[in-house]
Amino acid sequence: MVPESVLASSTVAEVLTAAVAALGGQQRDGQVRMAEEVAAAMESHRHLLVQAGTGTGKSLGYLVPALLHDKRVVVATATLALQHQLVERDIPRLVEAVKGVDGVDTSHAVLKGRSNYACLHRIRNGVPDDQGTLVDVPMGSMAEKVLELRAWAEEESEAKGTGERDNAPRHTDREWRQVSVNHRECLGAAKCPFGQECFAELAREKAHRSHLIVTNHSLLAIDAIEEVPMIPDYDTVVIDEAHELTARVTQAATDELAVADVERAAKRANRWLADVDGDPIGDLESAADDLSDAIIATSPGRIDLVPEQLGEALARVRDAARGCISAFPKEGGEGDADAGRTQARGLLQEVFVNAERMASGSAADVLWLNEARDRIPARLHVAPLQVWGPMRDKLLTDKTVVFTSATLMLGGDFGAVATSLGLKPAERVLDGGSDPEGDGVLPWRGIDVGSPFDYGQQAILYVARHLPPPGRDGLGAAQLDEICELVDAAEGRTLGLFSSRRAAEAAAEVVRTRLPHLTTLAQGDAQLPELAKQFVEDPHTCLFGTLSLWQGLDVPGETCQQVIIDRIPFPRPDDPLMSARAKAADAMGRNGFMEVSATHAALLLAQGAGRLIRTTTDRGVVSVLDPRLATARYGGFLKASLPPMWTTTDPALVRKALARLAAG
Repeated sequence: MVPESVLASSTVAEVLTAAVAALGGQQRDGQVRMAEEVAAAMESHRHLLVQAGTGTGKSLGYLVPALLHDKRVVVATATLALQHQLVERDIPRLVEAVKGVDGVDTSHAVLKGRSNYACLHRIRNGVPDDQGTLVDVPMGSMAEKVLELRAWAEEESEAKGTGERDNAPRHTDREWRQVSVNHRECLGAAKCPFGQECFAELAREKAHRSHLIVTNHSLLAIDAIEEVPMIPDYDTVVIDEAHELTARVTQAATDELAVADVERAAKRANRWLADVDGDPIGDLESAADDLSDAIIATSPGRIDLVPEQLGEALARVRDAARGCISAFPKEGGEGDADAGRTQARGLLQEVFVNAERMASGSAADVLWLNEARDRIPARLHVAPLQVWGPMRDKLLTDKTVVFTSATLMLGGDFGAVATSLGLKPAERVLDGGSDPEGDGVLPWRGIDVGSPFDYGQQAILYVARHLPPPGRDGLGAAQLDEICELVDAAEGRTLGLFSSRRAAEAAAEVVRTRLPHLTTLAQGDAQLPELAKQFVEDPHTCLFGTLSLWQGLDVPGETCQQVIIDRIPFPRPDDPLMSARAKAADAMGRNGFMEVSATHAALLLAQGAGRLIRTTTDRGVVSVLDPRLATARYGGFLKASLPPMWTTTDPALVRKALARLAAG
């Protein structure tokens, strides 16, 4: 037990100072305030939302109080990059810095989903083929890479390494699947002959012995909301990159089903069920045919009311899959379990669960069919209509939760994000106020610790009010002319964030033609790390791309002095989940457009604009080519979600500013 004195704010500040010095950084007032607020939240079991701008040093702002807390703390991140930074840099140096503090447990562990670890059983005994038989030697052109991954895994096992995918030799998703398993394919530690050496099991054992556990949003969702035990019991969870949490929770709770999934499950199970009474495999294959006919007869898009033919086909798939599972012969005797059998049964179980969920027609779910295109067959998808309810009931009610991100205040307020996470605006505790009382009330605080950047001096927000509103046909001539003029004025140095791949490629093609003296890169020309490297190395370069650039790129310095955003990033009108959520909000008497579409757009706009200023010396312009940001009623809400940049609609003024920046 940590003495109370250790938890005092003075100790938090002292440890933070030592940690910042150990990391070679500079302590900031916002970071100190954040650390003290997080410590207070953990102590009082009150939820906390902390907006901490880029450059605040928020990782240490929550890691210091997490280590000083007297109970286990989980840190959940959205991206592997941040997880890697925490585990490889921030936590080890913090541990070194708190060595002199008595009673502090510095044990820590990383916990990921099972498929992120190499599987020794699959590596040593082979991969089941389509008939469920184990095949020892990988076939085809990827054989050399798979053999390299196998050798690496054996070296990891010998050296007591982690066997994590992040540490493996470079590989593709398809290659990694040859050396890993998901939770349904796993034999389980008790049955697996290599259970004592299993990387995933060893990671879990280490987590059980650790005070601080670093994991990801998806695993947290599976553990807390899906109620599949994955993480040792904990007191508090810190959710970094919290602006992405609802999307990750939704993703974790989304299921898919295609005819090929049913056929594959039947093919894998045939080895064990071919001779059993009643022909359950034949029933499943027949149900797959019925599902194929029903999908062909169903229009792509959101399915508000399940058509009779589709509902009956899903029910047949559900019942046939259940019949196959029931007919599976029991495993006999002790010893090595059959991996092919486990995988076949797991596939049947997945088909059964997904078909049952889709056939139920629950009002809590959204069902849709995507359109078949190229080689991608039509697939049914089902996702939760909302996730705030499960998050409130299954996470916020049981644990203390600290949410942090550079983007939590939308429209200048925490209300929209807090509501999406399961907290109610009426439950907020203001400075100097007392906690609201009542059954089921979950008090929370929201604080903005600011940013070390002076956005009014460092950045300009330019809204191209003179341009026509964006149309459905992509970029028009006026937008393309504007892009070329802005890029020319900046002499490259531009990150272009576009609403579609087609728009990014069209803009790149025009800029290459009109400004051949500059280097123009488009997402898809190479892997993103390679594109980012080229962008950083030559200031006279433009990089144009879509969503992964909006949130995942960190390019400080003169290489990025302009961010161009082609249009307000509203969700597509035909997006099944977003449209269903907006419709549901309207039905409840709320404003579905503002609650869903505008909130989604505000979040992405803030993330996109955040690519510009990454250090205290950065300068530049965020150029938005969508005049609605200046003219529409919702424009004020969107602008209030952005950093407080100096704003103009004058194109000549902006081109001069860009030219001055380019001249140095």
